[in-house]
Amino acid sequence: MSKIPFGPTYDEMLHPEHQDPKVRKLAEKALKENELDPINLFNIGWKNGGNGEVRKIVLPKALTGVDANIVVMLGKYFPSGSHKVGPAYATLIEGCVDGAILPGKHTILGPSTGNFGIGVSYITNLMKYDAIVIMPDNMSKERYERIRKYGAKLDLTPGSESDVILTLERTYELKKNPMNATLAQFELLPNYRFHRYVTGNSAIEAVKGIGNGRIACFTSAPGSAGTLAAGDEMKKAFPECKIAALEPHECSTLTDDGLGQHRIEGIGDKMITLIHNVLTTDFIVQIHDDDCVRGLEVVHSGTDVLVKHGIDRKVAEGMRELFGVSGICNIIGAIKMAKYLKLGPDDNVVTIATDGFDRYDSVVENLHERELEVTDHVLDRWFKDVFLGASTCRILDTRGQEEKERLFKRKEYDWLKFGYKQEYLDSMRHPEFWEEEYGKIKAYDEKIKAKRGKEI
Repeated sequence: MSKIPFGPTYDEMLHPEHQDPKVRKLAEKALKENELDPINLFNIGWKNGGNGEVRKIVLPKALTGVDANIVVMLGKYFPSGSHKVGPAYATLIEGCVDGAILPGKHTILGPSTGNFGIGVSYITNLMKYDAIVIMPDNMSKERYERIRKYGAKLDLTPGSESDVILTLERTYELKKNPMNATLAQFELLPNYRFHRYVTGNSAIEAVKGIGNGRIACFTSAPGSAGTLAAGDEMKKAFPECKIAALEPHECSTLTDDGLGQHRIEGIGDKMITLIHNVLTTDFIVQIHDDDCVRGLEVVHSGTDVLVKHGIDRKVAEGMRELFGVSGICNIIGAIKMAKYLKLGPDDNVVTIATDGFDRYDSVVENLHERELEVTDHVLDRWFKDVFLGASTCRILDTRGQEEKERLFKRKEYDWLKFGYKQEYLDSMRHPEFWEEEYGKIKAYDEKIKAKRGKEI
């Protein structure tokens, strides 16, 4: 007989202190000693299980060049090295307790551009499912290596200006087999629920004692747009909070339907995803892709440059491994919005580092191949251009009805062809849809507590 995997509720992911003390102790031990112990499911969350504090860094103002406090929540400390493991788990456990995804019966499909695929491979390893990760063939080699390491198979689609659409089309083809079940991050609402509840409330806790203790702006570059859902909870707590969705300048789909290849892996997926609540997106900000790669190299290899510009050496050294390319994108977006909104020293901007440097060596190697030279002199110039020189250009205000309608129409264009009904898409135009979906967390927590670890 199959069993429902023994994993945490949404409440236990937000509040590790609510976990059974024996489970918490085992999870802390496994986090240090054995990443493939299934008890690591209880380490999914933003908080340090030991002291209950949100893992974050407040960036030095010598780096950001703005008066506002930029608070970066750190995803690299999640099991598997990225917060994407959270929505992967949430989607799978909801399917388990609903009886829709059965251990020993279904093979899991994970459409992704990287970190979600790693999360799917990791989660299915712990929860004893076979898995296939479908993704474009132009991602970093570290992503593929990590997915294979955790045991999933790879099904690669051609990298092109329609690469994510091709990935979805391939997933839909594989889904025709009734033995396959999809963790559809772009479409299914557990992704929204995880980030609104766990990430959003963690962000609210993260700013306590910093500035005025409120959040003036949240910046996030959508891939699936799950992380953007955290902003809905921030707005609920702080109505003045602005949500800024970031995208590559080279692939400006949200701004003007632009499509193109870019170097910020995991974001800019050439669509408005189904789970993107465009009602609450206040601004769209374009970021140049090479600024993100160059910025990553400055933080990772330019310690002496950072110290020269007034950053404490211990702080500079501590930042070297904290961010990936999309994390730098989010930081640049936070700096741009702090300038655009004219925020002061009491104001807080929150953003996310999805992962750490460990999966971007090949991306930096490619940067060195493309540049004539990368010396401290060059890193110094990049520091000034990328961080201190971040401008307020290419910021689109999407609070007006005309812009909302344009975004809704784009979502219809992207999703009607995958079989979704106009009526369902129209329901997303109303706040009640999102509140109803969010409200399902309590019922799922009760189901998880009642069924986890038990035979089906």
